[in-house]
Amino acid sequence: MQRIRRDDTVLVTKGRDRGRSGPVRKVIPEEKTVIVSGINIVKRHMRPRGPQQPGGVIEREAPISWANVAPLCQSCNKPARVGFRVLADGRKVRYCKRCDANLD
Repeated sequence: MQRIRRDDTVLVTKGRDRGRSGPVRKVIPEEKTVIVSGINIVKRHMRPRGPQQPGGVIEREAPISWANVAPLCQSCNKPARVGFRVLADGRKVRYCKRCDANLD
């Protein structure tokens, strides 16, 4: 089970976007990176790929290491250290170690 999942709101803790937050758009576990909407914007020089996709300089989000982001807890609204616990019905859930609230 992963500590960060798609659609989690995360806070960037390192880099030029430190202090900004946004929802996770994609998690890439093989590379241990995440793509966060509106964070780590880079410019790419793209070649035209037909009439539907013109070329030029486009801006898009680049992956950021998941070690450099922290999920935001909805109850305490602070970056959470994530723990795992098994509920009585057998489900494994993530929880905030600061306020003991479930993240799932």
